[in-house]
Amino acid sequence: MTARKKIAAANWKMNLTWPEATELVNALVDSIEAVNDPCQVILAVPFPYLQSVSALVKGHIGYSVAAQNCHQKAAGAYTGEVSAVMLQAMEIAYCLVGHSERREYNGETHAVLADKLVRCIENKISPIFCCGEPLAIRDQEKQNEYVAKQLQEALFVLSSDQAASAVIAYEPIWAIGTGRTASSQQAQAMHRHIRSVLASQYGEALAGQIPILYGGSVKASNADELFACPDVDGALVGGASLVASEFSAIVRSLTSA
Repeated sequence: MTARKKIAAANWKMNLTWPEATELVNALVDSIEAVNDPCQVILAVPFPYLQSVSALVKGHIGYSVAAQNCHQKAAGAYTGEVSAVMLQAMEIAYCLVGHSERREYNGETHAVLADKLVRCIENKISPIFCCGEPLAIRDQEKQNEYVAKQLQEALFVLSSDQAASAVIAYEPIWAIGTGRTASSQQAQAMHRHIRSVLASQYGEALAGQIPILYGGSVKASNADELFACPDVDGALVGGASLVASEFSAIVRSLTSA
């Protein structure tokens, strides 16, 4: 059985001018020229930067580029949208699906996300499916049921063969910008739960191969502790991914875990 992938994924969100982005990527690959299996670095960048960032990391082993979103339809009169077909034609390997900000600000439902997952798979793009609970759900201690429903009503549209190419990113929304911090024990508990939910649908073997990333305010200072958890296979990094020294340190923590 092959080793489960270990992934450091950067989500730039709607940040950085192109000169700033170029400086960041160049600093990153200068610091860490290559990343060897089973580790991988994925840069989820704004749409205008996809091809250019792909060119900057080309030739650097272990680096890939992701889109931050795609439309649920293959084509059509959807001004301002980008399809998975377009991403595939640009040789983009990954796409975020269901990020908490897309769910909140753009009203993305489980049904919409299920369609996006299918579009990604149809175009040989590995989806990074985001899930996670808000503060009110965590305070009610209903996080396990909440996250299980997110998986069941969106991700489980995929067959076992299709799900094998997916990555899961757990975002504890209550620990992002709230002043509250998720402990490594809380992260491991939810990651273990997610893997058990995956196993209920796809079996233990496949569930044991799907990477589950942690996305709750990961920094260089807490990366070692998080990556020591047996079911935490890496991180989806927001703010810290915009600082080359911080993100490089996170990548080093992952490769040495």
